[in-house]
Amino acid sequence: MNPVAQKIAHAKAKKLLPVDDARYLSNRELSWLEFNRRVLDEALDETTPLLERLKFLSIFSTNLDEFFMIRVSGLKEQVAEGIRRTSRDGMTALEQLVAIRQRLLPMLADQMRCLNEEVLPQLDAAGIKIVSYKDLNHDEKKKLEKYFLKNIFPVLTPQAVDVSHPFPYVSNLSLNLGLTVEPDKSFDHGKLTYLYNRNRFVRIKLPPSVSRLIPVQDGETRYALLGELVAANINYLFPNMQANKAHLFRLTRDADIELRVDEASDILSTMERELHYQKRFSFPVRLEITPSMPDKMVNYLTESIGLTERDVYKIDGYLNVPDLMSLYSLERPDLKDAPIRYSIPSAIRGSENVFDVLKKQDVLLHHPFTAYSTVTDFINQAAEDENVRAIKICLYRTGKDSPIVKSLMKASQNGKQVAALVELKARFDEENNIEWARRLENEGVHVIYGMRGLKTHSKVTLVVRYEKEKLRRYVHLATGNYNPTTSKHYTDLGLLTADEDIGKDASDLFNFLTGYSYKNDYSSLLVAPINMRERMIELIEREIEHQNGEAKEGRIIAKINSLTDDAIIRALYRASQAGVSIDLIVRGICVLRPGIEGLSENIRVVSVVGRFLEHSRIFYFGNGGAEEIYMGSADWMHRNLDRRVEAIVPIKDSRLRQYIKEEILDTYAKDTVNAQLLNPDGTYRKIAPDSKKKAFDSQMYFVGKDL
Repeated sequence: MNPVAQKIAHAKAKKLLPVDDARYLSNRELSWLEFNRRVLDEALDETTPLLERLKFLSIFSTNLDEFFMIRVSGLKEQVAEGIRRTSRDGMTALEQLVAIRQRLLPMLADQMRCLNEEVLPQLDAAGIKIVSYKDLNHDEKKKLEKYFLKNIFPVLTPQAVDVSHPFPYVSNLSLNLGLTVEPDKSFDHGKLTYLYNRNRFVRIKLPPSVSRLIPVQDGETRYALLGELVAANINYLFPNMQANKAHLFRLTRDADIELRVDEASDILSTMERELHYQKRFSFPVRLEITPSMPDKMVNYLTESIGLTERDVYKIDGYLNVPDLMSLYSLERPDLKDAPIRYSIPSAIRGSENVFDVLKKQDVLLHHPFTAYSTVTDFINQAAEDENVRAIKICLYRTGKDSPIVKSLMKASQNGKQVAALVELKARFDEENNIEWARRLENEGVHVIYGMRGLKTHSKVTLVVRYEKEKLRRYVHLATGNYNPTTSKHYTDLGLLTADEDIGKDASDLFNFLTGYSYKNDYSSLLVAPINMRERMIELIEREIEHQNGEAKEGRIIAKINSLTDDAIIRALYRASQAGVSIDLIVRGICVLRPGIEGLSENIRVVSVVGRFLEHSRIFYFGNGGAEEIYMGSADWMHRNLDRRVEAIVPIKDSRLRQYIKEEILDTYAKDTVNAQLLNPDGTYRKIAPDSKKKAFDSQMYFVGKDL
């Protein structure tokens, strides 16, 4: 029997497992924690430059803040409301909360050990010191005392609790001191003695406008901590009283805004009201405290705030590690990654008119290795070109000082028709997007605020230009946001094209977004929630057909951020059972379980976490030798396929298809530095490099590559 026949016989003989059995899915929340563990691994890696290790410790904490504000808050809400439904893998909300805590506590211990025992001591040795206030000499303390009285004391507001002063509202992610204050028995309070006859709890919010790291001497890289400075001078706040030891605490609140669009006559004003309400009245989720806080105070805080002991996290080190990131701005290149060299695609390098280039060929952009100026220059050139008649763009996250938004304003001033879809519901960027929306409107730009019930997550720009007595469309379609700042830290792809069919589809997409037209037969683009889900499953099923044919050559490669969609997972399981070879590069959440005999043994999943945040989404289908490759804004998640407007574009240029397959996807498959392999149980393991080969870093491979 030949090898192919043996493989077929083995496949028929083995027992296939049901693709829709929930036992073969990992828990979404625990999968996300495993992703954040890989972020922490970057900090634990002793070969990572020192300030970069601090950066990853900070990212780990920031990620956790968002996780608690959104995901944990949702689980707590289910418990509070008595909702009995389980996750797809069969866990109740309470069981998930317990599992999250069990999984997270050792990770927090590793984070603090790394910070306290490695990063900070090594920074100290490098001349960057965080000193304890009690270790300062007399002159240094007096200098900081003057700083306290001038810059901190006037903005502090101690809030005592008694019958007439209820427990104060503690704002989200604020850093606070808690202490008890009692009467000074040696002082006569006279007629007000009745007010000072008992101990009181006091909360002091540390002012966010003051840096947490305060230079001890001008020009030095020696710093005292804001909390210690306030605690050391606490008697200025309580003259003739006895202030006991102060303890730091930090509260996390729910931040998942539910915008009731159906009831909103003005979505912009409604979003502003919801943001204000959320900041003021969102419910508590997590309490972080220092280990020195007495149990009595911990119990008082949890009861007063409305939490339980399982919501309390004792942090044996710094509360709010991101406060230490001000150190990253120091001019210490010896403690950071070497800067990378950005390139310009050869097709447009030195070209005065990008439109002339795009008439001849498509251009692929690979950020951050491709300079983001290629995108900003494209939009700015469109704003200034006298032949451009219209610019339409989807803005999801733009940054605080966006040159792209300024170009759109300039285009409107130059008499061009400009339409900008500004997604007000872009989580944690709502206020920034509201500000840009108002400024764009003031310059005459047609601003649209998304669609009812859908987030607009697509990354598309359409430029309409008048050429030789007809209109021609130029399109930029990308995997990442129009944000030049984050583009330096995220890996993303972009496509510049003048393809007529893609241009027509882009026009139809914007008509859908701005005018509620409904076109369901896009010729090139895959658009969610219209045709993307169905087409993706068709493409997977087509690989099954190729595998079942004579050639036996079904092949799928996908590079995405997250994989959680049930229907897609079931289709991938069916493809694996048919023998299709599947490689998935999934940065974050992956609830699919690879390597299970009879179900997913032909699926390999790796996660790449390194210097840059992997953000590009690429979909490769072998198609019996007639390869097809798509890229765009969507992950394989229910929210992307059904609750967001997304756009994915086919790569029609064979040269670019070859580059994406051989120079991008194949390169990630060889990574032995940043990649970890997903095990069937949902954990990850490092990929051991071949002892005969050097360790291979896929991200650094792209630095300086010419497109």
